Amino acid sequence: MPTPEVLPRALVWATDIQVLPPGRVLERRDGYLVVRSPENPAHHWGNFLLFDDPPAAGDGARWEHLFEAEFASTPGVGHRAFGWDRPDGALGEACAEFAARAYELEQTVGLRARAGAARPHPRQNRDVTIAALDPRPGAEPELWEQVVEMWVASSEVEPAQEHTRRAFVRIRLGELRALFMGGMGSWYVALDGGGREVVGCCGIVTSGTVGRFQSVDTRADWRRRGVCSRLLVEACRHCERHHSVECFVIAADAGYHALGIYESLGFEPVERVAGVCLDPSSPRAAGAPAGDAKRAAATD
Repeated sequence: MPTPEVLPRALVWATDIQVLPPGRVLERRDGYLVVRSPENPAHHWGNFLLFDDPPAAGDGARWEHLFEAEFASTPGVGHRAFGWDRPDGALGEACAEFAARAYELEQTVGLRARAGAARPHPRQNRDVTIAALDPRPGAEPELWEQVVEMWVASSEVEPAQEHTRRAFVRIRLGELRALFMGGMGSWYVALDGGGREVVGCCGIVTSGTVGRFQSVDTRADWRRRGVCSRLLVEACRHCERHHSVECFVIAADAGYHALGIYESLGFEPVERVAGVCLDPSSPRAAGAPAGDAKRAAATD
């Protein structure tokens, strides 16, 4: 009989794991959890170590050694990613231990809304049409392809990295579509007046009665036009009706301007988590100054 998954206590980390594909592997060690996505080794937060506590002095080298030992036999894992299961935002010695190693510190706010709590914004765009895409292979290919390109554009990667990023996005969307085909939520798009162009999109992966938002994006030329607010509320309503969701979770960078948008729609900040990630292909890892990695995709 399979051993039940023991999920983290922090809502963001628990739902991060629940949106991974069914082939994910969780392995408990002394003091940390190993999270693996064998079919997608390039997924940073699908292949990482989640510690019980934030890093202490000396943990930088120790954690890297543990990561190398855990993933040494997994081809394609070139990154390093560590989180810690503390919902209070504690950082410990993260800056001192990982900044010198060119890691990016990621601080994330988890927001929650109960079913029925999402409320329309006065500025919501009434001209776009909100639809749930058909997740089946070959269905609505033009719309799904626009979703891919919007996701790539919102990632703000260097031109030389776009090909690699596009390949990752296709794999990740394929994983999500497989979940949707199994009845675990939907991918939503905001379409322009003619119904042919995707101007906003997001996914909601459901696990039981919990729905976790994925990749809330608005096309650059449609930002600040009320698309995001309309999309999120309609997506919540659809999930409540068709997937019996009772609680929605959305995660955003702690310094991300969209936090205000989410709160205005009825989402309440409930926790703050942190982690560090080293992507060897990033300018930061190569020794260049770190750019502003905050996404503007959800600008309303």
